[in-house]
Amino acid sequence: MLIIRPWQESDRPFLRTLFLHSRRANWTWLDGSDWKLEDFDATTIGEVIWVAEMNGHRQGFAAVHVNENFLHSLFVDPGCQGQGVGSALLHKVQAEFTGTGALKCLTRNDKALAFYLHHGWHVEAEGVSPQGDYLLLHYRLPSRAAGLSPTGRGKRSRSG
Repeated sequence: MLIIRPWQESDRPFLRTLFLHSRRANWTWLDGSDWKLEDFDATTIGEVIWVAEMNGHRQGFAAVHVNENFLHSLFVDPGCQGQGVGSALLHKVQAEFTGTGALKCLTRNDKALAFYLHHGWHVEAEGVSPQGDYLLLHYRLPSRAAGLSPTGRGKRSRSG
């Protein structure tokens, strides 16, 4: 059974390897010759990390800047892609958002862009980064309780 759990320091060596292999497998248009295992450490500093694990095997992770509701990284082991791991991680992240979520997706990362759009994210803007052009995507939280107005105040009914 797939579980999503908080990061533990013992995850570091596994997630370093997963991060490196996933980038090499999915970002084929970039020169990854200078990528190294320690890139995971630099990329996730100060972020909340969720780990997808099945039968003791780490299959993916998501790293979030919690205060900004910003999904900075979501990576799945290339051998586990297409099995619901990314969706489970994304659902966990979205459930933790306290407001509109945001992420940047490289425009050449067609599979990731289709994945996010399928899960209700919407393109808000375009930009340029050292890795290439990207799209800024937003995820608007669904109403958390029926009967609440956009201001969060409930509608009052007349009870006679």
